[in-house]
Amino acid sequence: MPQPRVLREVARRLQTALGPTRTGPNNGPLELLLRTILSQHTSDRNRDVAYAALREAFPTWEEVRAAPTKAVADAIRGAGLHHQRAARIQNVLRRVQDERGTLSLDFLAKLSDDRAVEWLLSLPGVGKKTAYVVLLFGFSRPFFPVDTHIARVTQRLGLWDGRGDPHDTLAPLVPPGEELDLHLHLIQLGRELCRPRAPRCPDCPLLDLCPHGASSGVQSPPRKETR
Repeated sequence: MPQPRVLREVARRLQTALGPTRTGPNNGPLELLLRTILSQHTSDRNRDVAYAALREAFPTWEEVRAAPTKAVADAIRGAGLHHQRAARIQNVLRRVQDERGTLSLDFLAKLSDDRAVEWLLSLPGVGKKTAYVVLLFGFSRPFFPVDTHIARVTQRLGLWDGRGDPHDTLAPLVPPGEELDLHLHLIQLGRELCRPRAPRCPDCPLLDLCPHGASSGVQSPPRKETR
């Protein structure tokens, strides 16, 4: 089966097996950007704890921007790499303020997809995953962020060979309009079934599509015919 058709079938099966997706709180693209920076190389729980502590210590982004970097680092200690993250967050806020005159990313809505990505990638510490999260969840743009779970699942499915940037490989394969649901469903699959160690292949709705699952010797249960 050609790879685009595989991913279309993956999207269909995960929608059936996992049901409707749910997105977390979204108080605007700037908050989304900073929460995503906090989430890099840490768990969602650590990110949420650090974010809550940051907002408790500094209720406004203006206060975060103007505060001593050490104070910001102390507030987000729970996320790990807190000194690096604090400097990165403050540099982003200063860049936005200096260029736009206000702490808002709403101007991105007026830019083309290419220009919006280019601007976000020019920020310190922002890569494709972070930029695509902001554009997908903040502006409903057709981008497909790839996190560690998605990278692992798609590699096991044979859709990415583990070399280069998975964003470049997977983007052309994602069915148009399925970016958000497929992103969230693949993350859920990676957390619950397609785990780094001891994946639960027998319980996976994608087992018969998966070379990794086939190599494990697990037999796929018979699938019902659909009309």
